[in-house]
Amino acid sequence: MALLTVKDLEVYYGKINALKGISFEVNEGEIVALIGANGVGKTTTLHAISGLIPSASGSILFDGKELTKLPAHKIVELGIAQVPEGRRIFQQLSVYENLKLGAFTRKDKNIDQTLQTVYSHFPRLKERRKQQAGTLSGGEQQMLAMGRAMMSAPRLVLMDEPSMGLSPLLVKEVFEIIKAMHDSGITVLLVEQNAKMALSIADRAYVLETGNIAMSGDAKALMDDERVKKAYLGA
Repeated sequence: MALLTVKDLEVYYGKINALKGISFEVNEGEIVALIGANGVGKTTTLHAISGLIPSASGSILFDGKELTKLPAHKIVELGIAQVPEGRRIFQQLSVYENLKLGAFTRKDKNIDQTLQTVYSHFPRLKERRKQQAGTLSGGEQQMLAMGRAMMSAPRLVLMDEPSMGLSPLLVKEVFEIIKAMHDSGITVLLVEQNAKMALSIADRAYVLETGNIAMSGDAKALMDDERVKKAYLGA
């Protein structure tokens, strides 16, 4: 069943048509990858879903609720969290304070329980919970951004370039964590330049080219597609 349905979505930056009526679905329990070159609209898509930029037309349904007119904090309350490109952690605050801010929309009594779950996924964050977030390594900051998203108890996490700027060893670790998050019941929409890694863990994928969906299908089938190999996998 579709948890997220994007239909005929158009987004403009001034007169530039960044998204030209794209449509796609993310079913509950899936990892769906959105791949493509720089500047084709991948981050724009995530920002439109999160309510960070307005859509000109089209529909974004999350669990049957229309998102296009909702403010960003209301969208978080519905169960969508975004791990932004470039981490965007609060550099001056501690690791613990960053994580607690991730739960700012929650009113339930299970926040500490979620915090312990995050610490179980990211033991290094527990070790460094009193440390200023800006002093963490790039890999640790990525873990903090992911842990902060988990603190909102999301049903859907939007991941924007989680491997950017990380060493190959850390990239592998980050993708293992994404799989673990998914195994815990979180649905994932993954935007990633590392198409090979993204397709290796995704159930399905969409290829975005200059504001349009150019291809879609089973992730493993796309990995074997000669056009995808040539354009995105370096083959």
